[in-house]
Amino acid sequence: MLISTKGRYALRVLVDMAEHETGNFLPLRDVARRQDISEKYLESVVKLLVKGGIVEGLRGKGGGYMLRRPPDQISVGEILRLCEGNLSPVSCLGPEAVPCGRSPYCRTLPLWRGLDRVISEYLDNFTLADLMRDRDDGNDYII
Repeated sequence: MLISTKGRYALRVLVDMAEHETGNFLPLRDVARRQDISEKYLESVVKLLVKGGIVEGLRGKGGGYMLRRPPDQISVGEILRLCEGNLSPVSCLGPEAVPCGRSPYCRTLPLWRGLDRVISEYLDNFTLADLMRDRDDGNDYII
């Protein structure tokens, strides 16, 4: 599994929105500037987030974007599935996978199912609120 730029940028944008939450819509250009990401590219990322119900947008003066739910109610797994489509480690476990005729005899299928479960549980246990917390180890880490 390789997380694309779109998935990584979605996390950065949402953490930024959560950290700068004022109850008003945030202009995308401000988020793009703070994150040093092309506004044009962010438009495509935010479009997915709107479609997925994670953010809402408002056009015109005073417009921009805001989270639809509190940061502690938005999981990293939800965000990445929305942006990546599928987080399964092998194609036969994907949501639209055609059943494989070898699955009853596949010696590796239990391994892949376990890995798939671990990935999902791990990512679903992190929220935007978790990503907003200051790290105590003194290391500055940016996704």
